[in-house]
Amino acid sequence: QAYNCLIHFYKRAFALFSDGMALNPNYEAIGKAFTEQYYNMFDNPATRQSLQALYNAEQSLLSFEGQQMQGAAKIMEKLSSLTFQKIAHLITAVDCQPMFDGGILVNVLGQLKTDDDIPQSFMQNFVLKPAGDSFFIQHDVFRLVLHNVAA
Repeated sequence: QAYNCLIHFYKRAFALFSDGMALNPNYEAIGKAFTEQYYNMFDNPATRQSLQALYNAEQSLLSFEGQQMQGAAKIMEKLSSLTFQKIAHLITAVDCQPMFDGGILVNVLGQLKTDDDIPQSFMQNFVLKPAGDSFFIQHDVFRLVLHNVAA
């Protein structure tokens, strides 16, 4: 499965620093590899359901356009309910920071193309949390970049 490659990469990178309560020196490579893998899986209808393995059953939180949900099952329920037929995430920038508990903050800026709609800007933040010799998505915050400014 596609996500096994992602998890294996995390395990290798995580093993390179022994203290789980320290800054991960590989935060940039892990964050960027995660981002590429996540959106490749999301954009492919055949692998989208496999995203569930990247979330924790109870400890993952998603904020999607201000709507909150907790746990892998509820998160996948939300992602599966989206009404597009085709989707493509076009990534503009990925910014990563190490966290003091060994986690990684990933900020993604890009454009979202669904079906025949015009592309819309989006931003998404992830907190990747260490768990044993791997990571899971602890926090996921998604927002379309819409500015409703009265003229």
